[in-house]
Amino acid sequence: MRFARLREEKRHAYLKKVAEQTNAHFISNDMPNVVGLVMAGNAGFKTELSETEMLDKRLVPIIVAVVDVSYGGENGLNEAITMAADALTNVKFVAEKKLVSKFFEEIALDTNLVVFGVDDTMKALELGALETMMLFEDLEVNRYVLTNPIKGDTRIALLNPTQEKNSKNFKDQETGQDLDVVEVQSLAEWVCHNYGKFGCKIEFITDKSQEGFQFVKGFGGIGGFLRYKIELEDHHIEAGHGGDDFDPDNDFI
Repeated sequence: MRFARLREEKRHAYLKKVAEQTNAHFISNDMPNVVGLVMAGNAGFKTELSETEMLDKRLVPIIVAVVDVSYGGENGLNEAITMAADALTNVKFVAEKKLVSKFFEEIALDTNLVVFGVDDTMKALELGALETMMLFEDLEVNRYVLTNPIKGDTRIALLNPTQEKNSKNFKDQETGQDLDVVEVQSLAEWVCHNYGKFGCKIEFITDKSQEGFQFVKGFGGIGGFLRYKIELEDHHIEAGHGGDDFDPDNDFI
């Protein structure tokens, strides 16, 4: 009886410690800092943790799965990710729907605090005005660094597949001189490597949800939320519009 009581006390103390660590890691600024939690383990402890009153009540609603795993360490983590894949996908779609719906709401309210399309979004990024970028990870736009071999000047062109076929986008607009391609890179890849330099956050959007599909089809698959209002009419990138041809009558579903 004594040993059983000692084991129970030890278990309770360990449960308290793990609950406190969980609270400390996943609560920031008085709110959860993640959108979903997966509880995983090879015994009943994970279930106890998910149900104990020692776990912060604000974390309970975001527990998306409680799964049994056969291993500990990295192997157990990988197994937990695999087993919770469906739940994690649902979390992603819920977060995506909320974000894109907020984007649509800002447009409907005409707040002028959102941008969309390649040119306007990239210019807002360059100006440091873009707080959060929404990006379709399979965006079909390439970023070209072009130089004029005679003048020696360099410019950036953001081109979709159709624009890449137009030779005019690779010529000097004043002289007709062919431009040299110094570098070409997927715009999505370039953004992933450089967005942090502009103090911007990035949220990837899929076309798997209704909202995400609408964002990709109707708004070019790139846009975001501004820190403050800016005027972009006179700030277009030189070559192409890369998805700015938005027609609200045809594209807004």
